[in-house]
Amino acid sequence: MKRAMRAGNGGGTMRVTDADDNLDERRRVLLTGAAGRIGTAFRRFAGARYRFRLGDRCAGELEGVGDHEAVAFDIADPEACQRACAGVDTVVHLAADRFGHADFYGSLLDNNIKGTYNIFRAAKDQGCRRVVFASSVHAVLGYPADVQVGPDDPVRPRTMYGVSKCFGEAVAQYFAHAEGLSSICVRIGLWDAGLTAERMNAHNLTTYISQRDLNQLLVCAIEAPDIACAVVHGVSDNRYKRLDLTSTRELLGYAPRDDAFALFGAGLPE
Repeated sequence: MKRAMRAGNGGGTMRVTDADDNLDERRRVLLTGAAGRIGTAFRRFAGARYRFRLGDRCAGELEGVGDHEAVAFDIADPEACQRACAGVDTVVHLAADRFGHADFYGSLLDNNIKGTYNIFRAAKDQGCRRVVFASSVHAVLGYPADVQVGPDDPVRPRTMYGVSKCFGEAVAQYFAHAEGLSSICVRIGLWDAGLTAERMNAHNLTTYISQRDLNQLLVCAIEAPDIACAVVHGVSDNRYKRLDLTSTRELLGYAPRDDAFALFGAGLPE
């Protein structure tokens, strides 16, 4: 028998099947921002591997999700976050305002600051094993373009969007070390969403990550054992990399397959 519960001010229902609870042994993963580009691609890639709870404010865009659950909620609502995190093993937190020059009071404060804290708080309160937080290369774009940044280098944002991602990394550190919630921050570079060679400049080539490489990296972050807290880098195996991958490969077993220079760089000078 199916039961449904309300979730969040945005309405919608969370569909849970009692019989499936006993039979489905897939890891339960809450995917916030599930109607977004990265969330949609990851759900399609890993839908047979995990049992997703797909969370987004746009409930109408989460139809046709098979045997996965769908919930409409606003991450700025702490009680809705508590309900969304109940009964899941891992949270992959993608929901955010992703625009580099987003207004702080108009958007970043609710979506990237309050929302990030609410998800970590709820994940800890509800007994989740881990939060995988979608950070960004913007957390360190203040370094000169010819500097390759390591995960242990100090953050250096150059926009308030980047500041919001630094905040999320600090929240992850707090919950990992003060409250024991395993936390992995993935600094995502330029994600492949139908990019063309005409759009690829030096910055884009060095920060590029393909869909299949990011999908693999998220699986690695969900499944890696015995990690209290880590910052890892989300770029492909580009000939030149703005973000160093050495520790990400060692820690997670990440093995990127694509190279932006091979995909887009034909005709570029060496």
